[in-house]
Amino acid sequence: MATLKDIAVEAGVSLATVSRVLNDDPTLNVKEETKRRILEIAEKLEYKNSSSRKALVGAVAQHHILALYSYQQDLEINDPYYLAIRHGIEMQCEKLGIELTNCYLNHALPELKKITGALIVGQPSVETRDAVSTLTDNICFIDFHEPGSQYDAVDIDLVRIAKEVIDFFIAQGVSRIGFIGGEDQPGKADIREVAFVEYGLLKGVVSADDIWRGGFSSSSGYELAKKMLAKGDHPSALFVASDSIAIGVLRAIHERGLSIPADISLISVNDIPTARFTFPPLSTVRIHSEMMGSQGVNLLVEKARDGRALPLNVFVPSVLKLRGTTR
Repeated sequence: MATLKDIAVEAGVSLATVSRVLNDDPTLNVKEETKRRILEIAEKLEYKNSSSRKALVGAVAQHHILALYSYQQDLEINDPYYLAIRHGIEMQCEKLGIELTNCYLNHALPELKKITGALIVGQPSVETRDAVSTLTDNICFIDFHEPGSQYDAVDIDLVRIAKEVIDFFIAQGVSRIGFIGGEDQPGKADIREVAFVEYGLLKGVVSADDIWRGGFSSSSGYELAKKMLAKGDHPSALFVASDSIAIGVLRAIHERGLSIPADISLISVNDIPTARFTFPPLSTVRIHSEMMGSQGVNLLVEKARDGRALPLNVFVPSVLKLRGTTR
């Protein structure tokens, strides 16, 4: 969108002169030729005056966004991480006056006459992606991205997080690190597990026997940790894929009569509100999940407004919060 400065540069006049001409200032004393040149350039550059710009800002309220969640709604109960993403989406839509329709996995897509953008939270199936693409080409993934995609994405750098956790434990002198995680797709490791294994093998602190995978819930973490501890020979440190899983892992370790972090130390991911109130308090990587939701909304609005063709990938920063489960 053209600005007063663009017009001033092309016309070879001051910014003030352009402003006064476009606002039809009766006290301005310039040649008619200069006025005409400024007006012609403004028309050529499709400059919008202040009233047009206000109307454009007001047009945000005409947006209608579909938020499609690639999981059942009850997952938000087991893992507040996903609830926080939805909360970020809803708060930003309310702030900008955007109409929002939520839809969860296994629910039929609502019959919408027109939407201006769609958010897909989590990794979607091919069928879901194809169905949404028939409704709009303004799509943004949240908590998922794929290289080479034509769509925007807001995600976290799980590869960097996995490496950061391994480096932390190595710096503490740990020589054997285990992993307890979940899976988004049956039988398939997620990116944090893949990165953990690859980097851990490279550093010589990870083996296949210390990798445990189930669901993203406290009950799954509890059962996996019990199986790991029943073997008798366990790693002295754990990287746990989420705080929800870690809560179950903590219970299993306590029941085994082991001390945390003296016998086993652990770091998880997300920093959900209850992470500070476990016993001991969880050391975890804080993910700004609400920001992931709000930034997804912002990308849809910006793309619709500016007609941007180039897809953007936004990685929300994270920070390691050390508490009682690490030395």
